[in-house]
Amino acid sequence: MLKDKSIGLVLSGGGVRGMAHIGLIKALREHQVEAKVVAGTSIGALVGALYANDNSVDDMLKFFKETPLFQYSFFAINKPGFIDTERYFSIFKQFFPENSFKSLKRPLFVVATDLLKGNEKVFYDGELIKPLLASAALPPVFSPVTIDDVLYADGGIMNNFPKEYVDHLTDFVIGSNVSITAPLQKKDLKNSFQLTARVTSLMIHASNHEKLQQCDLFIEPKELDSVGVLDKKGIENAFTIGYDHGCRALEKMMSQTS
Repeated sequence: MLKDKSIGLVLSGGGVRGMAHIGLIKALREHQVEAKVVAGTSIGALVGALYANDNSVDDMLKFFKETPLFQYSFFAINKPGFIDTERYFSIFKQFFPENSFKSLKRPLFVVATDLLKGNEKVFYDGELIKPLLASAALPPVFSPVTIDDVLYADGGIMNNFPKEYVDHLTDFVIGSNVSITAPLQKKDLKNSFQLTARVTSLMIHASNHEKLQQCDLFIEPKELDSVGVLDKKGIENAFTIGYDHGCRALEKMMSQTS
């Protein structure tokens, strides 16, 4: 049975679409399935931290609903980026008062991008909140985060689906990918911003696809394409989509193994 296995949970980046991760977690809990180890990038790292902290699904949704995405007092001054990412520290401290990986109930691997050396960095011990902020600091919206004199930004730049960090620790991997690349029309690529977003999305998807297919169970809901990456109005919709897909995937697998 699935609940008897040592399970690794991998959660991709993808902005507000990452609320589908929380839907999957609700489905897992309803089926008495718990992961032993979690790895995540960007929004996946944030959801992964809340899960590793044993927060309830309601608390997870509350965290994202109540955390402001764009707030005038958070605008960056003398920093690259529009929003000063480190202004979110006090909000995160309310959910992670001990501010340490050690305080979590299960191991967590958080991926960020070292902007100076141009490589991937995985955090798994020591201080928790700054690595979480760094992993989700999507340029150019959010400013990079300084940790030990190094500038870190969104982990999705280098590794949006960090499956390799759970492979050697578990015997069954569940993946959730919310970086969706649905077909577009020519009219959807009218300006440089749309073109850049599309190219970035395709590059991320190409690097994710093979690793996602290697998971023992995964969801990749195409319906998430209707949810804007930074649109907080899509939180409930993305959550429901993830929950529905999670339930169907689990029930299909359990019917095949029973």
